[in-house]
Amino acid sequence: MKREILAALVLVGSAFVASAAAADTLDDVKARGSVRCGVSEGVAGFSAPDAAGKWVGFDVDFCRAVSAAVFGDPDKVSYVPLSTKDRFTALQSSEVDLLSRQTTWSLSRDAGMGIHFVGTAYYDGQGFMIPKKLGVDSALKLSGATVCTEQGTTTEQNLTDYFHANKMEYQPVVIDSADGVIKAFETGRCDVYSTDASALYSQRLKLADPNGFMVLPEIISKEPLGPSVRQGDDKWFHIVRWTYYALLDAEEAGVTQANVDEMKNSDNPDIKRLLGSEAETKIGTDLGVSNDWVVNIVKATGNYGEIFERNVGSGSPLKIAR
Repeated sequence: MKREILAALVLVGSAFVASAAAADTLDDVKARGSVRCGVSEGVAGFSAPDAAGKWVGFDVDFCRAVSAAVFGDPDKVSYVPLSTKDRFTALQSSEVDLLSRQTTWSLSRDAGMGIHFVGTAYYDGQGFMIPKKLGVDSALKLSGATVCTEQGTTTEQNLTDYFHANKMEYQPVVIDSADGVIKAFETGRCDVYSTDASALYSQRLKLADPNGFMVLPEIISKEPLGPSVRQGDDKWFHIVRWTYYALLDAEEAGVTQANVDEMKNSDNPDIKRLLGSEAETKIGTDLGVSNDWVVNIVKATGNYGEIFERNVGSGSPLKIAR
């Protein structure tokens, strides 16, 4: 992220003072003592309970970063597992303060559902997984296949568009949960499982014989995935959006979980402003949090690159190339 991000971090306070919010989620969060974060019902690498029952993953770490920004503590989060069909209702009805669960940022959702996406946290695309015994090496050879997908997602329309454009027939099998889809796929109810490619790699780990399945090379859509909040509360929107930007900017500036305390003493004015160590910096208090909020974020989760590699990249079982 370029210097403009740092400049915007400094100026964000004056921007949100001018806009009136219909609600005050930040006050509610502080009074409750926790951020209620909507996550998936269990997608390895993104949001799922570990063996000890602790929620971990790429999307979970974003929830932890927001908690660190607000409270100085990444663990003041209540995780609410949500299905794809229930996720938006939960956000709209204030069951959760923040939705961080592999959700595509689209115009219709941004403009017509009363929610704001804060940024693209992971850029994905829809793919296809098949059992190797099917003997197919391309999605263009799937004519006549039965295809499992999850209800309430963009994948349903993408499938229709792709098969129609390539003059192929298929039989959709639409199921209301990710666990239901993977069970149907593994038991042979459908030939193909189609969803975002990152989720396919994650779901493959749940199969009894992951090596017996493969993800085909075709990517048939653009899926910018990101967290979202309700419209009508600019103060909360800015905190969540600038938490996202702070993670990106910390990576570009070379600020890591290991060196963040040392970097507070940097001679670089941009880094000093980012970390709140410059005397006149007010980027935290302007947001309604402490001036060392970025330090708290990076100490808790690392920068964006560290979050990626730990959860879905080279340091994870998924080994997804960035």
